[in-house]
Amino acid sequence: MKCKAKTMRVVLVAIVVAVLAAATIVEKLNPEVHLYSTWWFSLLLAVLAVATIASAVQGKMWRRPSLLLIHAAIPLILLGGGLTTWTGVHGSIKLMPGQPSSTFTTDGREATLPFSLTLESFEVIPYAGTRTPMDFHSRVSIAGQSYDISMNHILRHSGYRFYQEDYDTDGSSTLSIARDPWGIAVTYIGYALLLLGLIGLMVSPRGRFRTLLRAPATLLLLLLAASSVQAAPPTLPRHAADQMGRMYVLYKGRVCPVQTLAKDFTTKLTGKATYQGLTPEQVLSGFLFYYSQWAAEPMVKIKGAGDWTLEGSTHHVDSRTSIASLAFLDHASLSPQTDKNIRAAAEKYNLARMLTSGRLLKLFPVADSTGTLGWYGQNDDVPLTIGDDEYLFIRHSIGYWQELVVNADWIQLNLVFEKTRAYQQQHAVALPTPSREYSERLYNSLTTGRWLPMLCITLGLLAFACSLLARHRPSLWPRWLGIACTAYLSLLTAYLLLIFIFRWIAGGHAPMAGGFDSMNLMSIVIGLVALAFSCHCRKTSISNSQFSVSAAMLTIGFCQLVAMISGANPPITNLMPVLNSPLLTLHVAVIMCAYALLFFVMMCGVAGLIVGGEDYRRTTTLLLYPAVFLLALGIIIGAVWANISWGNYWSWDPKEVWALITLIVYALPLHPTLLHRPRTFYLYCTLAFLSVVITYFGVNLLLGGMHAYN
Repeated sequence: MKCKAKTMRVVLVAIVVAVLAAATIVEKLNPEVHLYSTWWFSLLLAVLAVATIASAVQGKMWRRPSLLLIHAAIPLILLGGGLTTWTGVHGSIKLMPGQPSSTFTTDGREATLPFSLTLESFEVIPYAGTRTPMDFHSRVSIAGQSYDISMNHILRHSGYRFYQEDYDTDGSSTLSIARDPWGIAVTYIGYALLLLGLIGLMVSPRGRFRTLLRAPATLLLLLLAASSVQAAPPTLPRHAADQMGRMYVLYKGRVCPVQTLAKDFTTKLTGKATYQGLTPEQVLSGFLFYYSQWAAEPMVKIKGAGDWTLEGSTHHVDSRTSIASLAFLDHASLSPQTDKNIRAAAEKYNLARMLTSGRLLKLFPVADSTGTLGWYGQNDDVPLTIGDDEYLFIRHSIGYWQELVVNADWIQLNLVFEKTRAYQQQHAVALPTPSREYSERLYNSLTTGRWLPMLCITLGLLAFACSLLARHRPSLWPRWLGIACTAYLSLLTAYLLLIFIFRWIAGGHAPMAGGFDSMNLMSIVIGLVALAFSCHCRKTSISNSQFSVSAAMLTIGFCQLVAMISGANPPITNLMPVLNSPLLTLHVAVIMCAYALLFFVMMCGVAGLIVGGEDYRRTTTLLLYPAVFLLALGIIIGAVWANISWGNYWSWDPKEVWALITLIVYALPLHPTLLHRPRTFYLYCTLAFLSVVITYFGVNLLLGGMHAYN
């Protein structure tokens, strides 16, 4: 009877996972369908809650407090979600300056607050020296008392919460409204019980985790760890181009060195940050001062090369072509229906034209009559309040640079670049601090190639293969090889950590808000954990730590490959206002640690399928405990952050749903009575990583949603 009940519960969990996964796809294909709000989905979750309670009673889990807490948390979390749906209120209210209002919309209906709000003022706060929004700030009054509302800073009043949602150019401000008297409290209690239960499983002296941790075999295996050269077109000497790169420019909403723009410009056109041994600044200056030669250079990387048909004409495009060959895209009528490869080529062509027209180089900071600072190019309409000398300086600077280049007067050109930088420092309200500028320039210099992923994957594959074969032939992993791999991993981790620190200082916030940043963070975590374990092995005279080092080398290689594919080195940008929260840093860091451990779980599964035996099962199980805990913690932190920022801790976004699916998938093998056979266990742990792949990549590329990386 117990066996049948257990089987039924496993089938029920499998049905829930299948429904969750299918719903993300159905709602993507048909946005008008909302499966998560149907009566039968609520019934399915209710059945899951009842089954969880029955399992706790049948298993007499009051004798095992940790398991009891986990089984109590699940129905509480589900109950909290139900209470939010049944008793919660979510809507929005638009406030006009000076006009009291108590009417808001919710679910397409109008409702009334028990009090009125009056918008006293609304302000868009930009990043210093730019017009890029850093925050949105509403000042409202309730019964004569003034309150401030901004991103990640909410107003609580009489059980209602108000969030900054939107604004309009007429000075109005739109606030989100949330009232959830029961759901949040019950859900948060469920979150706390779940985390306490998972912690209890890992700290219990007689628990499975502590037993496995004491096993020597487990400690041993804790972690698994020229193309042809041609003459380049003319450009500035390196010292002159470097001096040009030290000037400031307004680029992507922030003030940064011209070097950053040059690096992104070169990467966009060629797929790499350098070309023919020339620095990014030399490439940028080449297009600026020697356009005809550089426009004819076959340096532009094109996807989908071949015969392209545009506006009735057919054009042949090579995989490496020139800007001049793409002239047919000039003023072409493109639409979202146009082939994406043509649109990408047009973007590269327009980028080069923007540089030569002066629209890309916003080099000159000028304040208008109101004192508002803007950055302008030489051909932009500058404020009429500036003096004649300043006007002529802006209009003719680049022309004078061109004259000096023609005369090859590099000394005078360097002086002019220095004077332009001095002008920027004199007129700009806020420029990057010396430490931020220095960090950004170092970051740009250290991340100019695609050699790292290829090197990591090549060495990782060789090392991992040797480590597996060495299980039967120890001579394949001599002592010198272990020392060399450990030294390489140490240097690689230190390099990535240095890049992370420079990017943090340069950007002014922890670099965790995108796919590229999260892949780098995962690489760092994997390297540090693998090195820590390798050090432990040496101290305890355990000589065979090759799996941790080799698997870490391979894993970092794949992480860096993903970062390269997703755009290599995207520009350091100002953070979106809603992302300016310390919970973002904590949420991403915890999730990345969980993903890193789950990758090692997968590697253990692969090694177990190849080598066999029980050692890898013990190791994999041991890794699953902290991985599941960190994944649950990361999801909970994300839910709390969403509740603080948007007033809703769970929105059934595809990323949220697949993170939940991943948590369920990896929680199942922790059950001691499931997956008895080692090979079945290894196969499950190997295939389970597909849920992580879908969560991280599939959602971003296919399903979209608010969490998709752009």
